[in-house]
Amino acid sequence: MAVEIETTRKSLVFAVNGERFELSSVDPSTTVLEFLRSQTRFKSVKLGCGEGGCGACVVLLSKYDPVLDQVEDFTASSCLTLLCSVNGCSITTSEGLGNSKDGFHPIHQRFTGFHASQCGFCTPGMCVSLFGALVNAEKTNRPEPSPGFSKLTVSEAEKAISGNLCRCTGYRSIADACKSFAADADIEDLGLNSFWRNGDSKEVKINRLPFYNHNKEISTFPEFLKKEIRSSMLLDSKRFSWYNPVSVEELQSLLESIEADNGSLIKLVSGNTGMGYYKELDRYDRYIDIRYIPKLSSIRKDSAGIEIGATVTITKAIEALRKENKCEVHSKGEMVFKKIANHMEKIASGFVRNTASVGGNLVMAQRKHFPSDIATILLAVGSMVDIMNGPRREKIMLEEFLERPPLDSNSVLLNVKIPNWESIKNISCETNTMLLFETYRAAPRPLGNALPYLNAAFLAELSRCEAIYVDDIPSPANCLYGSFIYSTEPLALVKGIKFQPKPYPDGLAAVITYNDIPTGGENIGSKTIFGTEPLFAEELTECAGQRLAFVVADTQKHADMAIKFAVVDYDVENLEPPILSVEEAVKKSSLFEVPSFIYPKQVGDILEGMAEADQKIVSAEIKLGSQYYFYMETQTALAVPDEDNCMVVYSSSQVPEWTHIVIARCLGIPHHNVRVITRRVGGGFGGKSVKAMPVATACALAAHKLRRPVRIYLDRKTDMIMAGGRHPMKITYSVGFKSNGKITALQLEILIDAGLSADISPVMPHNVLGALKKYDWGALSFDIKVCKTNHSSKSAMRAPGEVQGSFIAEAVIEHVASVLSMEVDSVRSINLHTYNSLSLFYEGGADEPFEYTLPSIWDSLAMSSSLCHRTEMVKEFNRNNKWRKRGISRIPIVHEVMLRPTPGKVSILNDGSIVVEVGGIELGQGLWTKVKQMAAFALSSIKCDGAGDLLDKVRVIQSDTLSLIQGGFTAGSTTSESSCEAVRLCCDILVERLRPLRERLQEQMDSIQWEMLIDQAHLQAVNLSASSYFVPDLTSMRYLNYGAAVSEVEVNLLTGETTILQTDIIYDCGQSLNPAVDLGQIEGAFVQGIGFFMLEEYLTNSNGLVVVEGTWTYKIPTLDTIPKQFNVQVLNSGHHKNRVLSSKASGEPPLVLAASVHCATRAAIKEARKQLLSWSSQDGSTTTSTAFQLEVPATMPVVKELCGLESVERYLEWSMGTK
Repeated sequence: MAVEIETTRKSLVFAVNGERFELSSVDPSTTVLEFLRSQTRFKSVKLGCGEGGCGACVVLLSKYDPVLDQVEDFTASSCLTLLCSVNGCSITTSEGLGNSKDGFHPIHQRFTGFHASQCGFCTPGMCVSLFGALVNAEKTNRPEPSPGFSKLTVSEAEKAISGNLCRCTGYRSIADACKSFAADADIEDLGLNSFWRNGDSKEVKINRLPFYNHNKEISTFPEFLKKEIRSSMLLDSKRFSWYNPVSVEELQSLLESIEADNGSLIKLVSGNTGMGYYKELDRYDRYIDIRYIPKLSSIRKDSAGIEIGATVTITKAIEALRKENKCEVHSKGEMVFKKIANHMEKIASGFVRNTASVGGNLVMAQRKHFPSDIATILLAVGSMVDIMNGPRREKIMLEEFLERPPLDSNSVLLNVKIPNWESIKNISCETNTMLLFETYRAAPRPLGNALPYLNAAFLAELSRCEAIYVDDIPSPANCLYGSFIYSTEPLALVKGIKFQPKPYPDGLAAVITYNDIPTGGENIGSKTIFGTEPLFAEELTECAGQRLAFVVADTQKHADMAIKFAVVDYDVENLEPPILSVEEAVKKSSLFEVPSFIYPKQVGDILEGMAEADQKIVSAEIKLGSQYYFYMETQTALAVPDEDNCMVVYSSSQVPEWTHIVIARCLGIPHHNVRVITRRVGGGFGGKSVKAMPVATACALAAHKLRRPVRIYLDRKTDMIMAGGRHPMKITYSVGFKSNGKITALQLEILIDAGLSADISPVMPHNVLGALKKYDWGALSFDIKVCKTNHSSKSAMRAPGEVQGSFIAEAVIEHVASVLSMEVDSVRSINLHTYNSLSLFYEGGADEPFEYTLPSIWDSLAMSSSLCHRTEMVKEFNRNNKWRKRGISRIPIVHEVMLRPTPGKVSILNDGSIVVEVGGIELGQGLWTKVKQMAAFALSSIKCDGAGDLLDKVRVIQSDTLSLIQGGFTAGSTTSESSCEAVRLCCDILVERLRPLRERLQEQMDSIQWEMLIDQAHLQAVNLSASSYFVPDLTSMRYLNYGAAVSEVEVNLLTGETTILQTDIIYDCGQSLNPAVDLGQIEGAFVQGIGFFMLEEYLTNSNGLVVVEGTWTYKIPTLDTIPKQFNVQVLNSGHHKNRVLSSKASGEPPLVLAASVHCATRAAIKEARKQLLSWSSQDGSTTTSTAFQLEVPATMPVVKELCGLESVERYLEWSMGTK
């Protein structure tokens, strides 16, 4: 065809951050993310989920329309967007906004200044999401904003990043950074930052924000690309296997010709977002991009309704539905359209809606029974669809379309017609007819890709915006990529592994099993002080999710695809049934031994305590499930063979030292032949401790065998299956108490599911009891068993054991209050420790009496949160509202932590700059920030000119197990303190070495500059490198942390949706080393706790295999699920002589305070149940017991059921009966 020759381009051309790229060929299944990360230096885009559900991979796509001379800018998930689909487009990543060389963008600067980045992994995606909103806001006709601000509104700023996930910060700081750009932002409402001080005027605050000039924003579409664009830029279909029909007739002809070519697999492409939900195994022969067909990409609106082409994106459909009809306004019909648009805006995230098509959504619902919101709401308004099936065209009702057998490959949905009901039914005031249309959506996240249930000076590091993680390291030459084959059976003999349908999947290089471990090596994948876990199962697999083999291929995509084609031959004959419950484990005495030195001690005489009681609760039960880490960066490693049979391994690990040991033992080589390097970790929460070891070890084993570099980046599904997560538990308790609520005795039986290997599980009894002892129980007796089961090994997760122990304590308190019909807060208050009882329960850890700050925190929180007044307001609200109930709850924490030995090294270079190494790993907890501050502070004691401003001269470098040995674990919330103390010891040594020189120079001159002092020290051969190994004193290595929280929630009785209205926290940080860092830790930990108590279901099947696979089915908190008002006070409790600069831990303890949300929800449900009972009795009395147990997590279905599934029916019956 002549036209095709004229408009077809031989190469794929696009721009990235203003740079031109031209590709003569590419695999059509390649995504934008794959290309950017593997073929360019622009690695800020991250793979977090591969589903379009986390926002880590967001880019800005820009398209130029030469006819209108306009650029369309929209954010998109690069993990779903196919590279061939961006032909002629421009891509902008975080590097395109700014960088350390050319200067950072105000977005980067404000994110940093508002402390909106911790581990930093998600930050680039957040920045691009906000940038996209800023760019599009500037295209509006809104009034000119004040200098330094944009045309963006606060609401738009928050929505811009509502689909971006962060596991570290708690979102409040991120929201503040985004809102600081909004024209309608109240600058006084923005939180802690490094730009201004308390008391500064509004004008000063605005002037100190990094200036944003909205008139000089970055050009998103380069001029050179505009010149290349013709009226059409279609790819050479033969070279790329990518077809671009421009008419329905051409599409029909193309489909017919492909049908004649039997065996060809085709894929119709619009936005490709369906790949995020339905993971594809097929390799397609041809891709047909149907976005260029006018019939499919247009929107037509008339008095009869609106016709939306199948490839129209959800975003454009929303815009069209909201656009007023200029010809003839049909108010009722427009109302229906706008309500449909409002509902659509809650579907997925903006960066998914921008590319996802309406037709694609409906076809997924038709072919694969996708639970589509769009199908539901369009069904309700009687929509029709236009279908092409070969030469036939037919228009049918959407309902009939959805009920038909799945569309075949020759059938195409062309458009959907939404009728204007006002015109059709002649609804008007004259006909006295009303049109009622409402849509409802109840989902675990109000926005985003959640499937609905119902349809002083603070250090700021800009480098975090371009931080390098393990997977960002460029692949060495001849690098291979790995992926794990894991067991799906809990206990079975493994007879063999093969691949189907073809024996050698594309790109396969090797399959590594335990048989490939070299002579002298061990089958070891991880170790703790309690034992080891094998790298691979041998003949017998003992849990679902256990590693069976390591597939190595030429690309990560081929490795991941290969494991999906792996077929494992199992044999379960003559084997005992697997142990899949703690009860079975106890029955079969399948238990791990807990060393006596860490098993907690009983307190008091339980028999005497029970005898003192006026009432007892006997054998009540609680069950607690697991939780997945959901670090944004999944497990990753890179192993590179080195000379002399050595191995260099880059690992995202919280414990490089032990990873080093495991690798050496597995390979059977001396420890000095292994080097493990960890620069930073993209979120850990305990999951990058023991669980990171086998990932690095498998790469090292494959690299050792194949003598080639091997790397891996686990896909989210495999990571979730192998992670293990938090320990599930079954708790049985009996409690005795006085009639005034004072508890006299608590007896516990706790069964902990440790899974297959010991891991760190033997410390769990100590941790559980440590948190549970926060109340004075009178006497405390317990029997705790650590059960070995055929589940994946559980491991440490942020506040391991403490979060469960603290919740058990609150559940007991709630139960006692319920039995006594007392206010729960009163029962809590009467059972708080005195200093004497605290010393009894926490023997050796209670410190001095003045350090016990909990009683004052408890009282201060009641005042600062207006607890008494709000409690009365909650009661008033509940009296006046039938279908919404509120609850409020205050809880305390007493959290014991322990310092660990930690190494440090400080070196001063010739120019006066300072290099610091510590054993602790930067996980996003601000360890490097605190260490830098400590180095600058400690060296400033030399007292020479310029020594008071050393912060910018300090650099903390990566962990290297051959450079700094005995690094230990980065865990338990105290590694920052220990690392700071190790650095302080080093600096003290250096100061002592420098002091004699400074004094000699002082005699010769009045002023001594830091640089001069260091230069002279080098000339006089002063040793300017010092190492230390901080070992905490046995008498002060353990200490207690205190805090309290008040949370208020509102529960929707009809849906079960829980909204957190307000949370107030006071947390004792001692004398904080960095209040901004500690505030971020407190908020982030609390929000992660909300996930455990309210949202996150880490579900398995009957075999124990994890069945949640990513962001679609596992819901962590998002910006729209955190407290609407979030007030945190970092208490400066003064001098603590045994602490590092009087500081205290902040990383884990605040997490357990999130139980306040669960307790408040319970209080709201209790009010709902009282109401339900009053409707059930003729006289309205509520004498029937309202006792119930609220599960963890308290998800929407759980809350809804407890509020009463039949509440509406009960109310109607009651209201009719009272008339």
